[in-house]
Amino acid sequence: MARRPSARAAKHAQRAKPPVTNPCAPGQSGGQYQPLTPAKVQRIYTESLKILDEIGMADVPPILLDKALEYGARLNDTGRLCYPPAMVEKIIAGACKQFTFYGRDPKHNIEVGADKVYFGTGGAAVQTLDLHTGVYRSSTLTDLHDLTRLVDQLPNVAWFTRCCVATDVPDLYELDINTAYALLKGTTKPVATSFTLPEHVAPIVEMFDMALGGPGKFAEKPFCKAHISPVISPLKYGEDAVMVALECMKHGVPMSNIVAGMTGATSPAPLAGTLALTLAETLAALVMVNVFEPGYPMIFSNWPLVIDLRTGAFRGGGGEMALLNAASAQLSNSLGLPSGCASSMTDAKAPDAQMGMEKALSALACGLAGGNMVYESSGMMASLLGVSFEAFVMDDEMLSHVHRTIRGIEVTDEALGFESIKAAVTGSGHFIDAPQTMESMERDYYYPKLADREEPIVWQESGSMDHWDRAKIKAVQLLQNEPTYIDPEIDAAIRHKFPIL
Repeated sequence: MARRPSARAAKHAQRAKPPVTNPCAPGQSGGQYQPLTPAKVQRIYTESLKILDEIGMADVPPILLDKALEYGARLNDTGRLCYPPAMVEKIIAGACKQFTFYGRDPKHNIEVGADKVYFGTGGAAVQTLDLHTGVYRSSTLTDLHDLTRLVDQLPNVAWFTRCCVATDVPDLYELDINTAYALLKGTTKPVATSFTLPEHVAPIVEMFDMALGGPGKFAEKPFCKAHISPVISPLKYGEDAVMVALECMKHGVPMSNIVAGMTGATSPAPLAGTLALTLAETLAALVMVNVFEPGYPMIFSNWPLVIDLRTGAFRGGGGEMALLNAASAQLSNSLGLPSGCASSMTDAKAPDAQMGMEKALSALACGLAGGNMVYESSGMMASLLGVSFEAFVMDDEMLSHVHRTIRGIEVTDEALGFESIKAAVTGSGHFIDAPQTMESMERDYYYPKLADREEPIVWQESGSMDHWDRAKIKAVQLLQNEPTYIDPEIDAAIRHKFPIL
């Protein structure tokens, strides 16, 4: 009969157990992977300045045209607005380099900029992979609310951008209001949304103020940023988006100004040409903001995308996507600007091996390259057409491995462990019971909760579940939690004032 351990032995074991730490916390320092040499970075940057100076921008809204001309821009012979290199470089020098992206709970605050890497969401999927039937269907407002609640509990998804469109809300004002409300109700992490029209910005900020306790509260610690695409590739401004950006600036809403040129379609097929053009276009977005308010918080979101040149269709997975967005992060960081890039835009329709391969490849590349804000990094499926609850759960664990890789290897006297090696070699012949091993166990190693590491016989006896099965169970469990993040009286007031569905 086996003897039970004594109480004294149990206490000793408890004292010996190292404190629980997160070996792969978000916000690791990136920049280890540099797909471009310094000379290539400089050449692409110089080419982007040439594009803005000699080709310039079309379809410039009058309000921007007047302001840019005052700032030193000029119109060329074809009527395009051109930005001289000296003007662009002056704007880069005075642009925002770092800012706090607030959570409504301060523990979720993100310092955007420098070399810190965070992964979050993005997208505007119109289909959701149903959690119960495994079949794609149109995305709904309930899906958006449920996905917000799910992400609220996933530690590696640092912020939540509206990832699907509530196709059951046809009215554009109601769509924008209810999208923002779903984010407000479901999480205290930093969030992001889009505004269909500029006149939708003020009422949504008013709703945020109400939730925070009164007028002006949102502007004090803005927890929601706007996703805007003010530049339409190649080299045109989109007037509606520019006007939304200007309205956001009036109300203190930080921005991700996203440029998404597509190789061989709206940008050159050679990767270098796409990088030069999309860098120029993202600089044009930076100019647009800073001629009105120098130093305004803007994430420099250059997302070069890839099409399958055989079909002309957008494709989110593959080595080219990983390479382009890693290079984009490197270019943005070389300018000292808060960088945004995109990853994990798998072409897979199911949470399967293809999904895992494509997502991990691009997430790791962007993270190691030092992208400050890596968008689309979880949940998205089917070349951004779909979103999946199970994929969110899977991707959150995948991102733990990515953060661990970005963290790298600490080389210190303690970590090299000469004395530990000496003790093992001259003593027991192993390191299992060494104090250093116990200390390193939680500090240096990540232990997945979703991925299977059991022996084959144990796996079979447990039902032979695959990764999708386990993620489904986990997602269902997490969705049983319903947070209360809005005071009931304030919630009632919001519902009375706005068309909350």
